[in-house]
Amino acid sequence: MATAMGSLRRLVMAPSLRDVSFAGRGFAVPETAATRQLESIPQAVVTGFEWGVDARDLWEIERRLSLVDPEVQGFSYEGATMAFVIRDAMGPGRGRRTRELLTGAGRRHIFLNYIGIGFAMARLPRVLWKKVMPELDGEDFYPPMSWLAVDGYGFDRAYFDTDRYVRDQRLDTPYGWDGHPGYFRRAVDQGIGRALWFIDGARTDHVAAAVNAFAVERRPDLWAGVGLAATFAGCSTAADLAALRESAGDLRGHVAQGSVFAAKARHFSGAVPEHTRSALHALASITVETAALLADDCAPPAEREGEIPTYELWRRAVRGKLPANAFEHS
Repeated sequence: MATAMGSLRRLVMAPSLRDVSFAGRGFAVPETAATRQLESIPQAVVTGFEWGVDARDLWEIERRLSLVDPEVQGFSYEGATMAFVIRDAMGPGRGRRTRELLTGAGRRHIFLNYIGIGFAMARLPRVLWKKVMPELDGEDFYPPMSWLAVDGYGFDRAYFDTDRYVRDQRLDTPYGWDGHPGYFRRAVDQGIGRALWFIDGARTDHVAAAVNAFAVERRPDLWAGVGLAATFAGCSTAADLAALRESAGDLRGHVAQGSVFAAKARHFSGAVPEHTRSALHALASITVETAALLADDCAPPAEREGEIPTYELWRRAVRGKLPANAFEHS
């Protein structure tokens, strides 16, 4: 049964399933089997959030999430992580519930869990952002990937405030995430790029037009986000993905890098749907297993310090080691 405080948090913080549907958001997306599948993803996030807000203990939320189809389970973990971050940020201590979730059964979804932290950031005042990241020990948690939290924040802003962040192309106020305020907007743009895949219903011509409507200097990060979403979420055809790759032009390498990161996340979770394999082949010309090894081989030491975030160095290294045909016209 829901707790009174949990019900209040859910009422204040969570959109309804209808609110996150394409019709509810006002997105001009025709209803097809593919778009219904695509919009089930944000609905899975909301479901995970509602369970996380009301959960009395870790066992309960893990049990609920274990019942979700493996292909979308990671999205429900995003929502549950969002809920636990909000509960932790509003109480004493730092990230106890979130840490238990991420180090327990949720560990295999660590990449999407970081995105869930970003969803929470979009609903919390910035003064509480210093409390959103739990203390996680070990390289197995891919600490440089914590930038996916900022990516998640950017996705949320674009999905729920589309006029401001997509049509008006608002630049968000920088924040010193991981000590690099200058990179904050770039990570936000990667999330906005992911959101465009949903906002335009995976219609690759519309997605390409949306990216190309942005300022030139923002497009590489937007394209990387598109590649990640197209590979992780799917709902497109091989022909459309080939057209998407062509539309990216000289920025095909950024699309491929995003695709590699999506494949790595899927591979790490242990649930790799066929659409991920197909999209990765179309966008990066490699297999999921090769992408997972490539991502790990390119990972810089987490303790490295400098002006450029380790996460960005990782992204550059992946692009630098992609096969030549990932950059060629298909």
